[in-house]
Amino acid sequence: MKYLRGVGPQRAAVLEEHGIATVGDLLSYLPFRYEDRMRFTSIAEIVPGQVHTILAEVTGGGGSTVQFRRGRGAVFYLAVRDKTGLMYARFFHGGYLQGKLKDGQLLVLHGKAELDPYRPARREMVNPQIETVSDGDGSPADSTEMGRIVPVYEAMAGISSRMLRRIIHGVLQNFDGRVADPLPREIRERYRFPARREALLYAHFPPKEENLELLNSFRSPAQLRLIFEEFFYYQLALAMRRKREHDRAGVAMRVREDKVRDALKKILPFKPTAAQKRVLAEIAGDLEKAYPMHRLLEGDVGSGKTIVALEAATIAIENGCQVALMAPTEILAAQHYLSARRVFGPAGYRVELITGGRTKAERELAGLRVQVGQAQLVVGTHALIEAGVKFDKLGLVIVDEQHRFGVLQRKRLIEKGASPHVLVMTATPIPRTLALTLYGDLDISVIDELPPGRTPIETRWSGDTQLPGVWEFLRREIGRGRQAYVVYPVIEESKLELKAATAEYERLSKTVFPKLRVGLLHGRLKNDEKEAVMEQFRRGESNVLVATTVIEVGVDVPNATVMVIEHADRFGLAQLHQLRGRIGRGKEKSYCILVAPKTIAGESRERIETMVATSNGFEIAESDLKQRGPGEFFGTRQHGDAAFSFAQPLRDREILELARGEAFALAENAEKAREVAAGLESVNPSWQRRYQLASVG
Repeated sequence: MKYLRGVGPQRAAVLEEHGIATVGDLLSYLPFRYEDRMRFTSIAEIVPGQVHTILAEVTGGGGSTVQFRRGRGAVFYLAVRDKTGLMYARFFHGGYLQGKLKDGQLLVLHGKAELDPYRPARREMVNPQIETVSDGDGSPADSTEMGRIVPVYEAMAGISSRMLRRIIHGVLQNFDGRVADPLPREIRERYRFPARREALLYAHFPPKEENLELLNSFRSPAQLRLIFEEFFYYQLALAMRRKREHDRAGVAMRVREDKVRDALKKILPFKPTAAQKRVLAEIAGDLEKAYPMHRLLEGDVGSGKTIVALEAATIAIENGCQVALMAPTEILAAQHYLSARRVFGPAGYRVELITGGRTKAERELAGLRVQVGQAQLVVGTHALIEAGVKFDKLGLVIVDEQHRFGVLQRKRLIEKGASPHVLVMTATPIPRTLALTLYGDLDISVIDELPPGRTPIETRWSGDTQLPGVWEFLRREIGRGRQAYVVYPVIEESKLELKAATAEYERLSKTVFPKLRVGLLHGRLKNDEKEAVMEQFRRGESNVLVATTVIEVGVDVPNATVMVIEHADRFGLAQLHQLRGRIGRGKEKSYCILVAPKTIAGESRERIETMVATSNGFEIAESDLKQRGPGEFFGTRQHGDAAFSFAQPLRDREILELARGEAFALAENAEKAREVAAGLESVNPSWQRRYQLASVG
């Protein structure tokens, strides 16, 4: 890369930091937007409230100069002019522009135009995207900048969009015409895709006659082809991995025998919902097969996933196998352990708990019982994957809140058995498109109804000044025999915030609720202290539990009907939804009160309004995805790089479905699939590494 014109060692290092190490990587770095730089909006034609692209030069006239105000409210002010008039731009946190712009420089500004609220006659843009197209010395802009539809790239530290455009243009100018295209010919012909070379040329520098709206909606034939191929190779890797798993010998379990049916009836504490029955049938069907199950069990908070998982465990135990259930936190592991002991009591199954918080002697004794086969269900945290934990006959692995574990952690647990069946669970509702993207090698089961008797949770938004009324409401609910949570945000490593939570506990117990019993639960308590606090709350020995997000999962107290979340604007949507799921577990009406300033704006306001408007987990997940994007939503750093260079699963869901169908059909022809996977090396070696096609091919 460093030998390309305009790159050099320093820029090559920056590009490599962004995953661009080869020319193939560079050509796969596609524009995120296109501008029509044949026809600009003149300043006189600007319509307030609309998005415009203008060409203008920096000016110190017009009663304004380029200026910078220091301090907390740092704002960079800019005046620009064209032949028709003057316009202003304001850049919040714009210190990086200081000294970079000078009179006479020609700029392209793209953004929403408004009237200055303090000077209504003055047009302005706030934080527009800007690009320098000449340096003010009379030199004209080059052919990549003007007189055409111009690609706009995501800039990097030290490499502007303009510089990227020049580098990529130089590479394309020297194309010798030989561009490998491993996408099968029959697929290209079926969808009338252009060849890869033409698609790249078109996507980077589209012709003048192309429709700008089509380009910016990423629906030109060239863009569709490039989106399809990203999805296709990713899905091909999933399909080949899944086929390889199906070729491995697993434990085919007997599920239709009377003893299994009797055992299932014995453990069920209530009549299952239709969704629970359907999902159990899907899991049972997998357990009967001669290859290992790999299934994702998805269900909203409170939908009854745990009892379905315990039913699956019952089938495995009745077939003479052990079951491992791994949870991300000690509180959740303890909750599963207690639930399993209660449910499995009538069946006489031995349940063991292995966590890092237990003493070394306790862990060693528990490990010995697991190793000799005395323990049939083994519940634990990451401690389960330690080398000292050995199983006698591990037949089923259950991973709860699986997105909190890395791929290697799950793999190490699975390797403690001989190709055990695998069931992963999540309470984060995942839209189908995203599930196919990240978990495409898993079969998916969804519990899409709540158990009967659950009453809807009423969610309210209260401002900080309304807290006295909130505490009075909480007192009334406790007077009716109910219990309540009060939750504070805590950043894991932040001692300062932890002190704030403990200080609030002191204040609430002494000043606000002096006649009530108040408990405190946070992540820095010792494990036995946590369990003692939770057990007191379960038994009703404390009325109010002041807690941090450690109660996000695994806490089930049906008598708790109120949750107050202070600083709710500092939580993510998924976290707020999980926290709210701790109440509404009994027959009494429950209330979630989100405390945040009424003046908040932007995404924080959207999150609070979404929580008040709906309790549907899938709607909340969709909103969360739109705000955070798939990478942050799923924490893809834990899964390997599931991100895409150009394709976007939410925007391109129809293309994803097509690509998945083609990839899974191709994977049935193992020789052809390996040929396509090998051909990817000639296009972009980093893609082969990203999709792990070499390892599955």
